[in-house]
Amino acid sequence: MKLKVLPPTLRKNNRYLTVDIKITSPISKDDLVGIIWDACVRFQGEANTANFNLWVMKFYKIDENEKYYNYKAIIRCQRDFVDDVRSALALANMFSGNRIAMTTIALSGTIKASQKYI
Repeated sequence: MKLKVLPPTLRKNNRYLTVDIKITSPISKDDLVGIIWDACVRFQGEANTANFNLWVMKFYKIDENEKYYNYKAIIRCQRDFVDDVRSALALANMFSGNRIAMTTIALSGTIKASQKYI
């Protein structure tokens, strides 16, 4: 039996955040997932965070300085919760004893459009 595809009117509307990450030690994509989930759970709680539909779509290492490592990522979230995710990311400031700063560069409706900002 073939699975049916949901029509566009019943699908969740997603938005893609392009995020700039600066941290004092190197991290992996799995570490970033943990940072994002931890920040959202601390700020919004588990019940609201479950509705965000968070997913790290792309993860790029951009630059390495003496002071910090620079990464960029594309994060998917549900359209109704974009402001909640952005505020939770802005409040994350520590990871494993290392300082971290995450800022949202762009918001778009497709991955292709968000890749322009990387």
